[in-house]
Amino acid sequence: MPKIVDAEARRHEVVQAVFRIIASDGLERASLREVADEAGLAVGSVRHYFASSDELLVFSFAAVIDRLARRLEAALVSVEDASPESPEQHNAVLNLLGQFLPLDEELAVDACVWMAFRHAARIKPVLADEAERSHRTVAAIVGRLIMLLNPGEADAQQTLVTEAERLLATMDGLCMHALLQPEWMTAEMCSDVLTAHLRSLGAVPAGR
Repeated sequence: MPKIVDAEARRHEVVQAVFRIIASDGLERASLREVADEAGLAVGSVRHYFASSDELLVFSFAAVIDRLARRLEAALVSVEDASPESPEQHNAVLNLLGQFLPLDEELAVDACVWMAFRHAARIKPVLADEAERSHRTVAAIVGRLIMLLNPGEADAQQTLVTEAERLLATMDGLCMHALLQPEWMTAEMCSDVLTAHLRSLGAVPAGR
């Protein structure tokens, strides 16, 4: 009797192959043939789920956005549950922001893939919609974080947007620096930089 293939599981396998290729060799190598080889599948099997390389890349970009968003949403719950300005809240905020950074192997792959897709969207129109969704999704969560740390910002829309963009820019810079200089930008160094930035937001007591 032929083995029944779970379509969702197979797509997940293919996407994981895309992620591994991007993390090791860059997005340019993520063709259908290369991905099929990496996944241990025939090209025809991959084409059964993705008609073209563009379709595969868009699906993979969406997958990494969704993974990041789920982690951020889960981490935001811990921030919401902690007492304001408490050590527990500070640690919860560091955990949330750490989801952007390559602090372990899984996060490193996702960070590399996410940054690669966002960069590629500048010259690949097929990725533009997902790039826009990526920014809006992450910016909305970061905006909610800013409001939790400084409730008064909710009444000043422009200030809220500015602070959210400032934090996003900080996270982008840290992520890129940690990917390019992992020996220097360690998890401890990232934590120190984030603590300094949170202090500038008034979210960490000066003595910490």
